[in-house]
Amino acid sequence: MAPTRTRRVRLAVASGAAMAVLAPIAWFWQDSLLPDAYSAMEHGYADTGGGHAVHSGHGRDVTTLTADPGRPADVSVRLTARRERFRLASGRAVDGYTLNGTSPGPTIRATVGQLVEVRLANENVADGVTLHWHGVDVPNAADGVAGVTQDAVAAGREHTYRFVADRAGTFWYHSHQVSHEQVAKGLFGALLVDPAPSAAADVDVVALTHLYPGARTIGGREGDVPVEAAPGARARVRIVNTDNGPTQAWVAGAEFRVVAIDGADVNAPTPVRDLAVPVTSGGRADLAVTMPADGAPVRIHIGGPTGIVLGQRTHTITPLPRPAATLDPLGYGSPAPLGFDPTAATRRFRYDIGRRPGFLDGRPGYWWTVNGHAYPDLPMFTVAEGDVVRMRISNHSGEVHPMHLHGHHFVVLARDGKPATGSPWWVDSLNVADGEEYDVAFVADNPGIWMDHCHNLPHAAEGLVVHLTYVNVTTPFRIGGTAANEPE
Repeated sequence: MAPTRTRRVRLAVASGAAMAVLAPIAWFWQDSLLPDAYSAMEHGYADTGGGHAVHSGHGRDVTTLTADPGRPADVSVRLTARRERFRLASGRAVDGYTLNGTSPGPTIRATVGQLVEVRLANENVADGVTLHWHGVDVPNAADGVAGVTQDAVAAGREHTYRFVADRAGTFWYHSHQVSHEQVAKGLFGALLVDPAPSAAADVDVVALTHLYPGARTIGGREGDVPVEAAPGARARVRIVNTDNGPTQAWVAGAEFRVVAIDGADVNAPTPVRDLAVPVTSGGRADLAVTMPADGAPVRIHIGGPTGIVLGQRTHTITPLPRPAATLDPLGYGSPAPLGFDPTAATRRFRYDIGRRPGFLDGRPGYWWTVNGHAYPDLPMFTVAEGDVVRMRISNHSGEVHPMHLHGHHFVVLARDGKPATGSPWWVDSLNVADGEEYDVAFVADNPGIWMDHCHNLPHAAEGLVVHLTYVNVTTPFRIGGTAANEPE
């Protein structure tokens, strides 16, 4: 064969081989591109969990799923969001966001059964802002997810949230517009719902943990936070993890009880010592301590050597290293009725988290997957009101994921096949470590379109987010578009 012809053949073969490789890559790249505006319900595929997705033709718009519009508010709050440079209590400057001039924002407090009304005003946050009520099973219209339950509130505009605080406990609120940035830089605060009648502790402390750029804080303060507590006083310390990764808490100087997890009371909690308590991202743990009669101080360590120091200001206490053993909620406390039968499930879903190389909106990377699919081709878990739902959540992605379901609490039935034996472990934010598998259940009793996503918020921005949707519920809102809705 002539040299020229040989070179042509080789070039043709090489070109064909290159096309065989590049053509599929080009197709996957093109297929990953998202439109400028789209509905959360337009992508992915319906997963009915073995039940029927029967549509009656009488759909409900998410904007109609509200608290009683004629009922007056019992608690009224106005929050103004600003982009600004502010200072922590230590004097450290932070370039971020505030609510009413502070970060964390003001603590909102209500009594169970009260109707809470919050008017959010955006003074100058260019990307827009929303408020999501983390752990509160609000009506869907008040869920605060940009592009799903509302449009982001543009600079100069306002939006009002109304919901009944129907469960006592420790909760928090945060932006759900560009959340991976806005939460990290300050747009969050605590929401506390007291029981009625109140059986308050003598000392009630909120411990919002947050890592601002370069500063680890509790309630916006660096270092130990001293709190006056008299000998014999009963103290409740409400730990709220607002960061993207899990943390742990432990107590030096007294025994303690874990009295609530994610706003749900633990049944018959027993006193313990020398145990670390896990608190996942977005999660909460309420610790109860009785102060020593001799006036000795107590330190609740949160994630490290510093924390809440209870006692007289003249006392000091040496930091205690983190205990080697960890409290396991799977077997803590005593069993109690669930109020439903998980064995009678009418829907069963699988939420298997993995990872693979590919494209997300044209960007090459190593992206999260759910049931082998990458965003936006993810399952839409479809339920009907009244369904008993079981879900198996497994993680084979190489990293831990704090999984948060909006609008519902779910009970942990088993981990890695080991059944729960303690108090019903109700959560809205569940730490799923690499290699772990959880069986959980809940009753579908809050109609709407609800996010079910990783609360390591950069992971959610990278596609680890699906939705739980009720049949016959629709949304007029769109991700992207003129409102520039970007929930994660």
